[in-house]
Amino acid sequence: MKDNKKWIVGIIILLAIIGVVVYFLFFRNTGNTPESDYNPSRISYNTILAENNNNTNTNSNSVTNSIDSNSAQAKAESKVSSFTTPLVDDNENRVTNIKITCSRISNTIVKAHEEFSFCEVVGQPSSEDGYKEAHAIVDGEVVNAIGGGNCQVSTTIYNAAKKINGVEITERHEHGKDVGYIEMGKDATVAYDYLDLKFKNNNDFDLKLQAYIRDNKVCVDIYKIA
Repeated sequence: MKDNKKWIVGIIILLAIIGVVVYFLFFRNTGNTPESDYNPSRISYNTILAENNNNTNTNSNSVTNSIDSNSAQAKAESKVSSFTTPLVDDNENRVTNIKITCSRISNTIVKAHEEFSFCEVVGQPSSEDGYKEAHAIVDGEVVNAIGGGNCQVSTTIYNAAKKINGVEITERHEHGKDVGYIEMGKDATVAYDYLDLKFKNNNDFDLKLQAYIRDNKVCVDIYKIA
């Protein structure tokens, strides 16, 4: 009987020792393991926040680059000359012709060391292109002609171009008659494949032309493209 008790006590003591060892090996340090700091919700939030910050920075950089690009473009063009002539004849057909011609002239680039030709840019006026019959001076006589009014645009371009250093007028012709919108001797008549207005850009930069009607005036602006 005593032997049985000794065996029971021995087993109990052994189990207690095993329990203590297991506790120290597996459970006591569980609260300090690296896994205890793992918080899936927090890490997911931080990851999303970082991604959002990256996207925000990317979008911000894109906007900044776009603004810088637009600013650079704005700085690349600067007006170097302008000239206007009054619409002394507001005949509807003539005004229509001038508007069509201005639209063809606008945004024309005259590259460095190249020559501008009015007739080449505008082409021959035709009714198919919307040109109308209007007063024009031909051989010193006032007649009705398709594209009448074009000479006022060429005259305005001539006077704007000749004010620019490095621009050489290579072809120009006078009407030989008072045209009303500028003093005699300052005009530039054109007739497709016959009389042209030409100038050469001898500068190391390009020029851009803009032509339009504003406040009953034909206007031409010329910009330097750096």
